[in-house]
Amino acid sequence: MASHHDLGKKGEQMAAAYLQRKQYELLHTNWTSGKKEIDIIARQGNTIVFVEVKTRSTQFFGMPEEAVNARKQELLLRAADQYLLRHALRPEHIRFDIISITLAPGIEEVTHFEDAF
Repeated sequence: MASHHDLGKKGEQMAAAYLQRKQYELLHTNWTSGKKEIDIIARQGNTIVFVEVKTRSTQFFGMPEEAVNARKQELLLRAADQYLLRHALRPEHIRFDIISITLAPGIEEVTHFEDAF
């Protein structure tokens, strides 16, 4: 079985491919600022989309998207602010999405939650 890190990387690659198939323009993957990270930053029309990807091999600890708690949301909001400032962007719209991925033997499930918070 793949390590936790490998599972997460595979999930992020699957999420990026999923977004590209949906005609999103990928701007950055694994963008960091200090200790804050945004898994995927994309553009959909005139909207900048900040995407948190959660991948699990089992639902024993709950659904992947449930791991995006209030604390994680706050970190993503701060990181997004820093991204927009650093790149001098003033997009017409921004959005925060979650892509939930379950990878288990015989199962590859991708669920996209648009405007998740």
